[in-house]
Amino acid sequence: MPQPALPISQIAQLLEVPEDALRTLMADRRPAGDTTLVALTVTEAARRIGIGRTKLYEYVASGEIASVKIGSLRRIPAEAVNDFLARRLSATDFGAAA
Repeated sequence: MPQPALPISQIAQLLEVPEDALRTLMADRRPAGDTTLVALTVTEAARRIGIGRTKLYEYVASGEIASVKIGSLRRIPAEAVNDFLARRLSATDFGAAA
């Protein structure tokens, strides 16, 4: 089983929930969409992160999140979403809110 990009214990701590409860929730969750995709549309990637398409395009334009052009299509590598979130977590954005 592949390891998540972010440690579950750290995510549980940030969410202020017990780690075992988070693991149970993750195990019970039914995946939405095709989890085998290696490249996502901007809409799919934005939905995974929980932001709007416009904001994701801003991150793509600034180089904060990797993307590729395939013909006229813009695609976000699935691992780029995890990399982006890991960088944001290490930048302590969660502690800077409010």
